[in-house]
Amino acid sequence: MTAVTRALVLALTSAAVLTGCSAPASDRPVIVVTTNILGDVVQNVVGDEAEVRVLMQPNADPHSFEISAQDGAMMRDADLIVTNGLGLEEGLQQHIDSAQRAAVPVLVAGDVITALEYADGGSAGTQDPHFWTDPPLMADVVDELEQHTATIQGIDEASVADSAESYRTELTELDATMTEAFGKIPAAQRNLVTNHHVFGYLAERYGFRIIGAVIPGGTTLASPSASDLRDLVAAIEEAQVTTIFAESSQPDRLVQVLADGADLEVDVVELFTESLTNPGEGADTYLAMMRTNTERIAAGLSP
Repeated sequence: MTAVTRALVLALTSAAVLTGCSAPASDRPVIVVTTNILGDVVQNVVGDEAEVRVLMQPNADPHSFEISAQDGAMMRDADLIVTNGLGLEEGLQQHIDSAQRAAVPVLVAGDVITALEYADGGSAGTQDPHFWTDPPLMADVVDELEQHTATIQGIDEASVADSAESYRTELTELDATMTEAFGKIPAAQRNLVTNHHVFGYLAERYGFRIIGAVIPGGTTLASPSASDLRDLVAAIEEAQVTTIFAESSQPDRLVQVLADGADLEVDVVELFTESLTNPGEGADTYLAMMRTNTERIAAGLSP
């Protein structure tokens, strides 16, 4: 499939991808994807070879979103389920387990990559599910997805191979863009503070230092204590951080309170980290999300 053809296919199917199970029935194989970030990647790889149904709506929180009984039944009838894994989809595990008992093939993206562990906070020692902030790791997932779809009856293996190769090229270009942009930030200023631990993989690949997060641990369902906030303020002051990044899928109230209440002179910049957005909102594809975040991080941390 050529790049032009693939672009036309994606344009025609984007509404179906973003609305999840509301997509019309077809004779094509059905691939159910839990998160919208992976949903976009899967759609790019399989094109029109399968019906891609994404469970997570735009601007949702992957740690807390839930699905209906109808969605659960759809999962049990799918030809393939693609999940993030590593504890990200906290409200869906029972449905994933039910589908596996029904002999539905499941591709767990987190099992494909070498997972990092959280270094601090309430989740210290547990695996970090936010691997997508490192594009080469997403390329590993694309490799595995290509192999999984090759076994599904009704899918043209050659077509998927062409699309997968094209998308891997785009991921390579994205990685080069990020490397160049972050390389211009002085090493001493590559300090990240967010409202949730989400940048461990990005920090590992591009040489950032994680100063801390307002919400400790690996889930947005936790709450910071007064002690947590005091420790974070001390770390921010020591590292002379001038910009704090807040995720678009969550209110930045806590980040702003931290900045205002501690009398810190910092900017609060919004990033798109755990969910894609609706079209026109800045991060309606995985590639767009990563490019937007790269631009904002580079601008926020550059002298």
